Amino acid sequence: MTDTRYRRRLVVPFALMLIAGMLASVPGVAQEADDGGGFTLTILHNNDGESKLLPDENADPGVARFVTLMKQLQADASGAGLVTLTSGDNFLASQELGVSLGREGPLYDSIALSGIYDAMALGNHDFDLGPEVTARFVTGFSPPVPFLSANMDFSGEPALQALVDQGLIAASTVIETGGERIGVIGAVTPMLPNISTPRNAVVSPVLPAVMAEVESLTGQGVNKIILVSHLQDVAEEIELVGSLSGVDVVIAGGGDDLLRNEGDTCLPEAEAVAPYPIEATDASGATVPVITAPGGYRCIGELNVTFDADGNVTAAEGRSIGVGFDVEPDPTVQADVIEPLTEAVGLIDAEVIGASEVELDGRRSGVRTRATNEGNLLADALRATAANLADDFGIAPPDVAVQNGGGIRNDSVIPAGDITTGDTWDIAPFRNFVVVGEVPRETFHVLLEQAVDRIPRAGGHFAQVSGFKLTYDPSAPAREIARDGDCSLTGNPGDRVREVVLDDGTVIVSDGQVVPGDPVVLATIDFLANGGDCYPLADIDFTKLGVSYQQALANYISVNLGGTITAAAYPTDGGGRIVALEPEPETFEITVVAGDYLRKIAMTHLGDENRWMEIFELNRGVTQTDGGALTSPDLIRVGWVLKIPAE
Repeated sequence: MTDTRYRRRLVVPFALMLIAGMLASVPGVAQEADDGGGFTLTILHNNDGESKLLPDENADPGVARFVTLMKQLQADASGAGLVTLTSGDNFLASQELGVSLGREGPLYDSIALSGIYDAMALGNHDFDLGPEVTARFVTGFSPPVPFLSANMDFSGEPALQALVDQGLIAASTVIETGGERIGVIGAVTPMLPNISTPRNAVVSPVLPAVMAEVESLTGQGVNKIILVSHLQDVAEEIELVGSLSGVDVVIAGGGDDLLRNEGDTCLPEAEAVAPYPIEATDASGATVPVITAPGGYRCIGELNVTFDADGNVTAAEGRSIGVGFDVEPDPTVQADVIEPLTEAVGLIDAEVIGASEVELDGRRSGVRTRATNEGNLLADALRATAANLADDFGIAPPDVAVQNGGGIRNDSVIPAGDITTGDTWDIAPFRNFVVVGEVPRETFHVLLEQAVDRIPRAGGHFAQVSGFKLTYDPSAPAREIARDGDCSLTGNPGDRVREVVLDDGTVIVSDGQVVPGDPVVLATIDFLANGGDCYPLADIDFTKLGVSYQQALANYISVNLGGTITAAAYPTDGGGRIVALEPEPETFEITVVAGDYLRKIAMTHLGDENRWMEIFELNRGVTQTDGGALTSPDLIRVGWVLKIPAE
């Protein structure tokens, strides 16, 4: 039976319908079957490979195994047609990429992925090292593959505009498969200028750019359209679908979100955020499957989409497939990428610069939501570097340091033991440099409101801190800014930051209010100083110290710490540098009557006499109307009013 959830109203303007009708008679343009038969398209996809090319026995199977499995799935595809796509963040600053950049010829990422995809979206990390590196990655593919981004204008960057002129970068492309023409549109987050380095490449809003491409493709007679977008969180794609029409499938990227059904093999021990696929409703009322996958070449998504003769989606089902260590590595990728890269990285990893008494937590889920000891270590390194160089540059030593969680990239727990130069590159791989500047207290307050605005959700702009303690209320109104790239305030300025106290006892914020006083001397990285992650620092003069944050970390461990990261200085609980206030528990009140005692009250109101301790702790020391207070669980008085935990 046809699944009517996926039917959509045609939104093509009448003039374009006439054009489409004329194109249907042009040789080379696929014509729909007039017998009402369906067409099933298999979509294979992944996202956020992020240069995790080498296998890691604890987590990453490596790109060679990924390529083998992808080729097997392509050979086994059950649909009449097949497309293979990725939704961006195809490479990332890391040891692996650093080795690639230091050699002649194509990047290892380009070599490994050549011949796999029909089209690739551009993600934010694909611009992290500037347009020239983006261009080098794109041109390294053999055979060439189109890279897609509908909401970018590359005319201000000659290296990228040249690729547009060659057709290697485009807003959309058409793929012919199984006798049908499939339109594919790319899009990237409008926040790109704030989280990466596109330089003079201009980003525009997603919705109008995508709809313009839908209209263009439909005008060419294409009625099966896929959007590969990199909006940073699958929730962003779901929200976008509500305003779209004419897009049949959306492949999201940037969020590392796990979609999985029962029996799927992608990260079976991890918690899925939703089934595969997610079903979203577009502006015309049609159901649009939204799909994505965790990054790092760990998983491949497979979606089978059935279209009727008019190009309406009538069914969509699929699975999320794990890339296992039992898969044999692709021999060509193994020989041309894995083996030379392993040798080069091994030399970096062999250089021991110190040791840690404690495991260091750099997991993405940690450094983007709370203080971790690895985040503390890097923030301390920024502050120590600035303090060491203050006299040389004639500047004041810093009071504080801030490092964004998104700049910490190892996404792992480093075990206690030797720390190598390679570890510091894994933690801090970007071309970020240490800077120092005087920041007004009001601006520092805004910075911290920005840093905690997405909690409890993870955000790359969450701050790892040094030199102060931050207390915030995650239940209070968050700072509301435009997510279209300009970072302007659109609503509440934020009311989460409650206390900020420097290590020397100086109070910067008390009870949510800035305490007047001297500016705060801040050490941070140039990415944030330039307004990255919407930190309000772009108008402040910073002194550049000429030291990368990776160098700062390595020097701090080997010199400042004397080669030893102690458990006392860097405890696994984050050391209390950032404190999230717990919400007040919901309660109700009862009045003590004759014959009451705490166990009886607990049994009466909570159904469990053993919960008397909760009542005692909730009311301990609270002054009653008679001047008394509950100080002993064995003594309560008639007439006292006690709070009881709400069920």
